Amino acid sequence: MLSPLDSAAASQRIVARDVNGALTGQALAARVRQLAAELNEHRIRILALQSDNGIAWLMVDLACQLAGICLVPLPGFFSSSQRKHVIHKASVDAVITNAIPEYSGDPETRVSELKTPLPDALQLLRLPPGDTDPEMPPGTQKITFTSGSTGQPKGVCLSLEQQLIEARALADRVGLAQPRHLCLLPLATLLENIAGIYTPLLCGGEVCLPGLAEVGFTGSSSIDPQRFLTTLERWRPDSIILTPQLLQLTVSAAESGWTPPSSLKFVAVGGARVAPGLLQRAQRHAIPAFEGYGLSECASVVSLNTPAERQTGSCGKVLPHLQVGIENGEIMVSGNPMLGYLAEPQSWGQSHIATGDLGRVTDDGFIQISGRRKNLLISSFGRNINPEWVESELLADGDLTECIVLGDARPYCVALLSPRDSGTSDQSIEQAVERANKRLPDYARVRRWSRLPRPLHSQTHLLTANGRPRRAAIQRQFAPQIDSLYANADGLGQSQTMDRWKTA
Repeated sequence: MLSPLDSAAASQRIVARDVNGALTGQALAARVRQLAAELNEHRIRILALQSDNGIAWLMVDLACQLAGICLVPLPGFFSSSQRKHVIHKASVDAVITNAIPEYSGDPETRVSELKTPLPDALQLLRLPPGDTDPEMPPGTQKITFTSGSTGQPKGVCLSLEQQLIEARALADRVGLAQPRHLCLLPLATLLENIAGIYTPLLCGGEVCLPGLAEVGFTGSSSIDPQRFLTTLERWRPDSIILTPQLLQLTVSAAESGWTPPSSLKFVAVGGARVAPGLLQRAQRHAIPAFEGYGLSECASVVSLNTPAERQTGSCGKVLPHLQVGIENGEIMVSGNPMLGYLAEPQSWGQSHIATGDLGRVTDDGFIQISGRRKNLLISSFGRNINPEWVESELLADGDLTECIVLGDARPYCVALLSPRDSGTSDQSIEQAVERANKRLPDYARVRRWSRLPRPLHSQTHLLTANGRPRRAAIQRQFAPQIDSLYANADGLGQSQTMDRWKTA
């Protein structure tokens, strides 16, 4: 099967560029081959990569494919404790990183020289040998960790063949020849990794890789709109991938006078639920936005709308290499299931994936999602958050007696709270929230909160018989209060930038 490196190596055109420069396909292939040989000389079996978006990330990714090394991308939005958990669980041999102090606690940790130059002060850091070999399915080439709906995220194990099957299916479905793709999401996100790098390279295209700070990201769930829009203007891509929150920003700017790049041919939107009205507003302003659906356990995208095949209100038509069925209302996917979860042998060799999403498949193959089987929140930035995890941190100090965390399809988490003592001041509650936030990664932190007017336990219709919150009922009853926590403060600083476009 043709790999992205094979496709790039045959090209004398520029195939990758970032703020540090650009490489033709042949130049990229030469550097990747050199790096792969070096990594093999160091006898690395499992390599973690902690790096900003850029050509270096691409080089390491492709070098691991060539060298037969298992790559473990470390999301920048993980907390330090989450990264350490990943490294320990995967028995990582070495890390390519510029965050050397984070790993310097063990005296056996050492920096090894790389002759292949990598920008951004990236270095190869050898780690002490693990106590045991990693428990991973045979054939694992990449272990991708999602945003971590709880404190310890699961590692999805994928083979190289599975990734390439997915990338080729996306190339065929989207149908762009030699696209100029701008990577806006972190490359540690599987969707951007496969659809944003492999697919354009397989199509003979070009991958643009600005750093996340240039794009405008601060942390994982805040963005500077002006930087983001300027990035789109500067790079003028044919294709991009957006979360619903980024699409909302782009559409709001267009409605305020900003002109989207005329180069845009395809804007894929995924990672969380997308309002149909938002997609319609995008189309009215020449933003060719199309919703898709997927999950890491299926090597990313499962279904996708395109200009040629689309259905309003759906998440798109199922990709041809996959089969989708419904069991007890839940969407089940087969055809390219993950090899299994890291260190969970009982999950290996599954014939199908239970998605946890409720919905239906139309007669002509389009998926329609109606909800989630579990209490999982998916923020409008595409981060998975288990509300019970965040609630347990808020309740840990004992200052609060009740809390409900919300944030599905919203840019950040908010909470409805009851203090243990009704005389507790707002300042004391704020301090309790701040202490909990310090124990959480940024995407799971509570940005705003409101007191419950009276405890939930005094309102039986809001709790189950065993005291569990009836989340849908709570959300309905306190909808105005919840909406007020998001009013004019979506964490984007959007109003100031929108005014700029109105007066420009």
